[in-house]
Amino acid sequence: WSSDVCSSDLTPGNFIFRTREFEQAEMQFFVKPGDDDEWFEHWMDERMQWHKDLGIREEKLRFHQHGPDELAHYAKDAHDIEYEFPFGWKEFEGIHNRTDFDLGRHQEYSGKRLEYIDAPTNERFVPYVIETSMGVDRTTLVVLADAYREEEVDGETRVLLAMNPQIAPIKAAVFPLVKKDGMPEIAEKVQADLRSNAINAFYDQSGAIGRRYRRQDEIGTPWCITVDGESVEQGTVTIRDRDTLEQVRVSADQIVPWIRERLG
Repeated sequence: WSSDVCSSDLTPGNFIFRTREFEQAEMQFFVKPGDDDEWFEHWMDERMQWHKDLGIREEKLRFHQHGPDELAHYAKDAHDIEYEFPFGWKEFEGIHNRTDFDLGRHQEYSGKRLEYIDAPTNERFVPYVIETSMGVDRTTLVVLADAYREEEVDGETRVLLAMNPQIAPIKAAVFPLVKKDGMPEIAEKVQADLRSNAINAFYDQSGAIGRRYRRQDEIGTPWCITVDGESVEQGTVTIRDRDTLEQVRVSADQIVPWIRERLG
């Protein structure tokens, strides 16, 4: 993969969908002519699955094949991966069969042979290129747009960012139920244990517990861990799931493996 900063004369609009500078991640995959169709299909499947693995809803994703009036002169085939934004279906990644255009032109103008030699058969050929090109900024916008939810809970609107826990910036938030009776000290130790095990955890003791839950829902934190009276007496904590709102009791010394298991 390569990351490039590209300048463009695009008109900014739709938040960060169009910007004058953008990050682009590209791959050029070299294949033998004749095998290119098979590899093109392979990378279409791989790239679509990559986005699904980010947690993006399958029904919001689709391929768009370039028609004759869209296809670049050097391309044998090209498909865009599109996402259904609130402002319509838009492309955020392209997969292209560029044939031998790139290496062929380099060879033509440099005067240097760029053929690949297959050692077992001594066959020579100029490789075809299968290219994948993803807009990093647009993919970030896809993840945020897809994760954003508004739902009614107990007569109130709850805003949450239901992103895949694997890519959530903060994995867990730790709350002492009250600022006394040893609860803050236990909560601080829980947070320290999580962070020492490479699990980013946020500590919050400000305000009512319900408000603390809502703040974490809005930034996509998958699990909230509450230290309460039972924690002091029995060494267990409550873990609340962001998406289902279900709460379970877990032994404090089992929090790290509990979260790791769910992160895969």
